[in-house]
Amino acid sequence: MQASLATAQSERDKYKSSYEAAATNAATAQGKVNDLSGQLAGQKEISGQALTQVETLNQQIAALRQQLAALSAALDVSTKKGTESQQRISDLGQRLNVALAQHVQELSRYRSDFFGKLREILGNRPDMRIVGDRFVLQSEVFFDTGRAELKPEGRVELANAIVGLEGQIPADIPWVLRVDGHTDVRPILFSQFRSNWDLSAARAISVVQYLIVKGVKPSRLVAAGFGEFQPIDPGVTEDAYRRNRRIEFKLTER
Repeated sequence: MQASLATAQSERDKYKSSYEAAATNAATAQGKVNDLSGQLAGQKEISGQALTQVETLNQQIAALRQQLAALSAALDVSTKKGTESQQRISDLGQRLNVALAQHVQELSRYRSDFFGKLREILGNRPDMRIVGDRFVLQSEVFFDTGRAELKPEGRVELANAIVGLEGQIPADIPWVLRVDGHTDVRPILFSQFRSNWDLSAARAISVVQYLIVKGVKPSRLVAAGFGEFQPIDPGVTEDAYRRNRRIEFKLTER
């Protein structure tokens, strides 16, 4: 019986050891299970946050697409308006060019009429000629040497021609009559003027003032002095000097 008891106790101790080992393994396994459960819960929480972020990003992307669509539509509208505006500008530019061309043609016709009337008034004088778009008269027709006061015989009926011209040209044509004074290259001697420039300007102003007295609107007149700096004859003879001493009339655009 003692032997049997010892055997039973030995078996009990073996089973006890096995139980304790199994219990230890079970506790260890439970710990691992707990750890894995915690990790799984953490992963689920992370996955939930990620899903929330993904959903938020999807909403933002959708909003951006709507904004891009709206901007694209606005750009299309703006481009269309810009094209239409450019077309209108082009059309207006063409109309303006046509209108300007018509005005230039009309002004050219009136200039031709004006020069024709001046020829009738002044006759075929050797000291009078047309150079390009300008009507040229020698200074001696209007002024004594070194003077800027108009001579009575130089006034003729020039103002009447210009007044008549003013009444014929339509008001919407922006024209002016430019009166240009020119001298020869030789310096002024024994004169009240300090330079040829002063003399040429004073002569142009005298003609303009005379035309204003005769009824020409000041807004239609321009006085310009060129001194000796715009010669039409580069020679150094008395005849060249005489040609360069001149008064020019130019009917032009304002």
